[in-house]
Amino acid sequence: MSIIELLLIAVSMSMDAFAVSICKGLSVRKVTPRQMLTVGAWFGGFQGVMPALGFMLTSLFAGLITSVSHWIAFVLLLFIGGNMIRESLDKEAEEVDDSFAFKTMLTLAVATSIDALAMGVTLNLQGANILIAAPLIALTTFVLSPIGLKVGNLFGARYKSKAEMAGGVVLVLLGIKILLEGLGVIC
Repeated sequence: MSIIELLLIAVSMSMDAFAVSICKGLSVRKVTPRQMLTVGAWFGGFQGVMPALGFMLTSLFAGLITSVSHWIAFVLLLFIGGNMIRESLDKEAEEVDDSFAFKTMLTLAVATSIDALAMGVTLNLQGANILIAAPLIALTTFVLSPIGLKVGNLFGARYKSKAEMAGGVVLVLLGIKILLEGLGVIC
């Protein structure tokens, strides 16, 4: 995988955390540097750990899935991207409280990083270097989450669905590219 593809994945994977950060920003009166660091650390940390975990789990079963890896990567990316697109079109407002407590942030960090676990599987199947990919995803999320918090606080929910939609579309397109390469349609 090229660094451009990894960067696109990193930005796409951070969009769930970005969207939740926008919602958090809506719930607070004034965003503080501590709150910005909190969302960046929680979301960035989990977005970095989960793909590494998925990558390691896949290594245990690599021999069984090598011949169909492009199909698995396609299905996972289609699922993750499709879910992000579906969530972006959901008109129901998410209820997010203004708490930055351990339990609240742990719950949100896990919820926004489950798809990163599946991305770790995809990264392994595509031969990506997890020592570059996981920190890149973590750093991107660490930077974008506080921006989402501030955007939500300043502008409201206008950008939440657009961010999720863009991330979902990029992942679906990347899945199609991987499938076509695996089938030998494109090189």
